[in-house]
Amino acid sequence: MISPGQIAFDIDGVFADTMTLFLQIARKDYGLNHIKYSDITQYYLEECLDIAPEIINVILARILEGDFDVELEPIDGSCKVLSAIVHEGPLLFVTARSTVSAIEEWVNKMLPRALHPVEVVATGSFEAKADVLKQRGIEYFVEDCLDVCFSIQQQDITPLLFHQPWNRYPHPFQEVCNWTEIRGLIDFNAPSFSY
Repeated sequence: MISPGQIAFDIDGVFADTMTLFLQIARKDYGLNHIKYSDITQYYLEECLDIAPEIINVILARILEGDFDVELEPIDGSCKVLSAIVHEGPLLFVTARSTVSAIEEWVNKMLPRALHPVEVVATGSFEAKADVLKQRGIEYFVEDCLDVCFSIQQQDITPLLFHQPWNRYPHPFQEVCNWTEIRGLIDFNAPSFSY
């Protein structure tokens, strides 16, 4: 069992359903109706989608800047579990985004009644996530990118791979398929904590 104070989370693909948002923008603004969620079989979209790389880059930039008029939804069940965690103590998100403004606003909107601090740290790179997690004493990290899982494992942080179509390759990590499984790993009777 994992104490709530020992675990932190990625945002895109774990808490935020960013790829569904990507597909909605592609359909609505670019008429790209032929792409399905299950087609996203690579973390780097240009490697798996039949979309011009320039359009992929524009859509991703819009998502990172919060420049879209469709709703970014949370992954099913995430708000309930994260609300339970932040009821017990501080909650940490670590993202490879270069800035936090747009996504931090969204996180606070999704968790409006947080009893403890909710912190979003933007590292600007995948490689820098491990350093932030180590500094905060985090032992477990829920992540959807296999490259990040391998990176943080080298720093003695246990990755929990959030099942997505783009991470279906052989790996040694424990997988979680949904937020019910994540909740089942957390010991909500553990003593209080702080970072």
